[in-house]
Order: sequence, then C-alpha cells, then structure tokens
Amino acid sequence: MQQRTREHWSSYIGFIFAAAGSAIGLGTLWKFPYVTGENGGGLFVLIYILCTFFIGIPVFIAELILGRRAQRGAVGIFATLADNSAVWKSAGWLSVFSAFIIMSYYSVIGGWGLNYVLMSIMESFKDMSAQEVGNLFETLYHSGDITLFWHLMFTVIVIVLVLPGVRQGIEYWSKFMMSALFILLVSLFAYATTMEGFPKAVSFILSPDFSKFKPSGALEALGLSFFTLSLGQGIMLTYGSYMRKTEDIPKIGFIVGTMIIIAAILASLMIFPIIFTFGFSPQEGRGLVFKTLPLLFSKLPGGLIISTTFFILFTFAALTSAIAFVEVVAANLMDLQGWSRKKAVLTTGCACFIFGIPSALSGTNVLFSSWPDIFGRTFFATVDDLVSIWFLPIAGLMIAIYTGWFFDAKQRKEEFNAGTKFNWLYGTWIFFIRWVVPVAIIAIMLQQSGIVNVDTLFKP
Repeated sequence: MQQRTREHWSSYIGFIFAAAGSAIGLGTLWKFPYVTGENGGGLFVLIYILCTFFIGIPVFIAELILGRRAQRGAVGIFATLADNSAVWKSAGWLSVFSAFIIMSYYSVIGGWGLNYVLMSIMESFKDMSAQEVGNLFETLYHSGDITLFWHLMFTVIVIVLVLPGVRQGIEYWSKFMMSALFILLVSLFAYATTMEGFPKAVSFILSPDFSKFKPSGALEALGLSFFTLSLGQGIMLTYGSYMRKTEDIPKIGFIVGTMIIIAAILASLMIFPIIFTFGFSPQEGRGLVFKTLPLLFSKLPGGLIISTTFFILFTFAALTSAIAFVEVVAANLMDLQGWSRKKAVLTTGCACFIFGIPSALSGTNVLFSSWPDIFGRTFFATVDDLVSIWFLPIAGLMIAIYTGWFFDAKQRKEEFNAGTKFNWLYGTWIFFIRWVVPVAIIAIMLQQSGIVNVDTLFKP
C-alpha cells in the first residue's frame, strides 16, 4: 500500500496549542482540583509538579520522538521502527484502543458540560438549595434520553472539528479554543482574587504541609501527571508524526508541561476561593464541578455570567482533548487501511458514540442494568478504571522501555538533538526513560490496582 503524503503542522505555535489543548482537558479543570482537595493541597501540588517535570515530560518527549521519526500513526510507528514486531505493535494498539475508549465516555462528560452551559444561561440554579442542585445533576445522570442527546451533540461537534484535517481542523480550532480557554481561565481567576476565601485558597494550594505526606498521594500525583500530559493515549505519538525535523522537541516538552501546570494551578485558584468563601470542604470529590460549584455560582454577584463562563471553559477543555482522541484512531485507519480522512473520522466518531451508549445509560435501568451487580461498578466507572489503571500505564511502560532500550540508539539521539539547543540533556533524559520512568509506572499500577497498598507498606 502506497503511503500518503504526511500532513504537517503549519507552525511551531500551532503545534504548541494543539499539544497543550489535548493535555489541558477535563483532567486539568475537573480532576486536578478535586484530587488536590482530597490529598491535602500544597504538598500534593508540589509532588505533581516534580512528577510532571521528571517523569511525565521525559515520556512526552519519547512519544514525540517516535512519532516524528516514523511519520506514522501509533501502530504504524512500531511497524516501521520495530521491524513490525507484534510485541511492540501491541503498545501502539493499546494506545489507540485507550483513546477510543476514553473518547466514548469523555463525550458523555463533555455532553454534561454542554447541558450545564444551557442550564447556566437559563439560570436553572437560581435560588436552589444544595439538595436541589445535587438532585439536578442526579436527574441528568439518570435521564438516559437527555444524556444520550448531549453525548451525540458533543460527538458531532468533535467530528466537525477534526474533519478538515491537521492544519485547517485540529490546529486552527486548538488555537482558537486554547486562546479562549486561557482568557476565560484568567478572567475567572482574577474574579476569584477578590473573594474572601482567596488567601486561604492560596495557602491551601501553594503551602506544602509535609505532615500530610502519604506515599499513595505521591503515586496519585504521578498518575495525574501522566493523565494530564495525555501519555499512553497515542496522542503525542500521533501529533509527533505531524512534526518537522527542525522543531525543538525537548523545548516543546518543557513549554507544554509548564502550560499544563499553570492551567491546573489557575483552575484550582479559581475554584477553591469559592469553596472556602462559602465554608465548604475542599474534599468535595467528583461532584465538585456539577454539584458544588453551580450552587456556589448562584450565590455570587453576577452568578449567571460566572457560571456560564465556567461551563463554556469546561466544554472547550473537553473539546480540545476529544479532537485528539478521535485523531489518534482516525490517523491509524488512514495509515493502515488507506482510508480517506472523511471516512476514517466519520467511522471513528460513529463507533465512539455507539460504544459510549452504555456509559451514557449507566445511571439508568435501560441498558446494562445488572452490570453493577456483577462488577460492583457502573459500566462508565468500569471502563474508566480499565483504561486508567491498566491500559494507559502499560502502554506508557512499553513506550518507555522500547525508547530507552530497544529503539536504535543512533536514531534516538538524532531525533532528540534535531533542532534543539538542549542536546546536553540527552544523557539525563535517557537515564530517566530507562530507569526512573519504568519503576514509577509499575508502582502506579500496583497501587491503583490494589495489589499493593504503599501506605501500609511504608507505615512505620
């Protein structure tokens, strides 16, 4: 099969926006704040920053290097560089499958975001009690028809954004949505600085309390850094394949990593002042965005504007990541099957929607109603755990091992040094990829799967 000409990013900045957009998603705006709240604040944030720079960014660089070298999708990379080895190709397939599964339920959450934009505009939270706001989300969660509608709408939007291609689709819309995202994020942060709870939020987020250290919290921070950098999902492998040789991969890694950290901290400093101003606990958990914040927004002056702005921000963050998930799968269909972009994107979008139906109906008795009785969790939670506990860490582990130990040393060094002034970092990067990253990923898997409880293991 003749390989089609590879499309490339039109500019260095365009790629930065696309890569940062894929990473600054719901993990940054939703998961980071509530996990930070559950793990005591400042110390967790410090560990997260260290993990991002010393563990996450080395893997981020590795994925870009492999993608740029092969100029193929996630599976084609290992077919090209690893002599079609079935073992290494499985890392590519696992990444693609992970992106597909994540998109199937990510679009459900993104659909909830669209619904909350509409509810914010309609002032649905006005004069509601905490119980009533909570019931509003529960009604949405248990309404299969409404959730399916928004699941479909979100998926259709993503398909429309990805169809035009790398430059006119992904890059163009990533620039627009990321610019808008940061403007909205900074605007809400600026408002949060005027609130009574802002000083307490700053102290909570930026003042490490070492008495609260738990080994499990450190591994949670490490796992979150992987998730927020979009590692093991095939995204950076695919995006790397659209890069030119002149682009500085180590520099891009540090820029994107720094942008993600800044966005995560800004999101927390936007949310926690509201939490503390009204005397709520920072340990609100997964219900923080859809249950706690709408209630608090309704109590603020200008609550309509603030609530609508926040959920538009939330939706943009979901979209910038979702277009990356669809592109990962579509790129492999174009590579391996020779399909046109239109056919690959439409097929991927439709398949993600269909596979996401059980997740959309997880709160109802319409479909898979006996799933929680068999597996102890809803279908939504089951596939989320499958991906986050097993698929992503295994794919990341295999990519690190292949890059550090099996990828041709000459090609590896050539790709790292191409277009960069940071070639002096090559030895340090190799050390982390070979020794530190694999150990860290294995530790995450053992802890998250429940095989080992590190808190008990290291208990004095």
